[in-house]
Amino acid sequence: MTYGSARRPNRVAVIGVGIIGAGVGWNLSLQGADVVFIDAGLPGEGVTNWSFSWVNASNKTVRRSYFDLNVAGMATYRELAAAIGPDSWWYPNGHLRWADDPAAEAKFLKTAELLAGWDYRVEVCTGAEVRRRFEPALTLPDDVPVLFYPDEAWVHGRHLVSRLVGLAVASGAELRTGAAVRDIVVRPGGRPETVALSDGSRLGVDAVVNAAGPHASHVAELVARRLPMRREAGVVARLTCGQRAPVHRALHAPHIEIRPDGAGSVVLHSREIDALIDTGQDPAELAQMLRDSARHVVPELGNARIAQTRVSNRPIPADGFPSVGALPSVPGYYEAVSHSGITLGPVIGRLLAAEILSGKRDEMLADFRPERFSP
Repeated sequence: MTYGSARRPNRVAVIGVGIIGAGVGWNLSLQGADVVFIDAGLPGEGVTNWSFSWVNASNKTVRRSYFDLNVAGMATYRELAAAIGPDSWWYPNGHLRWADDPAAEAKFLKTAELLAGWDYRVEVCTGAEVRRRFEPALTLPDDVPVLFYPDEAWVHGRHLVSRLVGLAVASGAELRTGAAVRDIVVRPGGRPETVALSDGSRLGVDAVVNAAGPHASHVAELVARRLPMRREAGVVARLTCGQRAPVHRALHAPHIEIRPDGAGSVVLHSREIDALIDTGQDPAELAQMLRDSARHVVPELGNARIAQTRVSNRPIPADGFPSVGALPSVPGYYEAVSHSGITLGPVIGRLLAAEILSGKRDEMLADFRPERFSP
């Protein structure tokens, strides 16, 4: 259906140039829109660069519409890789998951049955098969059941953002970095007119996309919008391991998540260690704990050097689901805020760009509209 007083905007400001903002801006530029990207930092250097970057729908079964949106996100990645080339950002090698206690194992196997019923590809292997077929460097029991999701992937988010923004700029988009948004001036009736930046510049616009990630609620306040967000911090560590990474795909092992991050490095994350962030532990100590957990699964990582560690807040709307689309009370203001931004960035970019330019609302986003948070 067509939403409100649809009119094609002359200039669209995309605030936040992570994976979602880059996806929206690139799709708008591809269709001839005048786009200006705005970021206080550098493209892709925020949460996008400090994510586990796992493209999946197997962890998104809490609501069928959310699962379907993530499946569409996976398909959009395959289309994107065909359109712009996979380069150094796309790694569709599948994903492995296993547990070390009966309750967690039973839960994973039950989820696998559900997913198979939804036509989502999953194989149940043994630990011995996994070492033989996929990951010889792993230490795990021969008979433990391991789920293999062949259609899942990981993404080098910063590289993809750089590629999308570069293509958009080559098509005429403008990139403004190193300056935060300080104000959004709206015309009578609520439509954005000017975006004011911390460097003193002012940009005339017809529409604004709030893709500001953890700062999205602040940007929303500039148009008198309340966007409730969760505070959920996560710690990620990068390890260098010489000439090559000892693993080839994303892994969810007991107590630790591991994936490659290029030829000679890996990324580590753990929900259990995230829970220690608010206890005052130094991030360097958390990184050491991550490495200690990882070496029990991949012994080679015991000698790897911790190169970088970052604690960052995930951009999660209060109910845990994306907030995407136009806001009825503020014509010309759009939200593109979501956890699982890596999986959803390209599909949100495509769907929201189409909505901005046509005024038509896609039913795939029906459960994730911003107005569900309106007072």
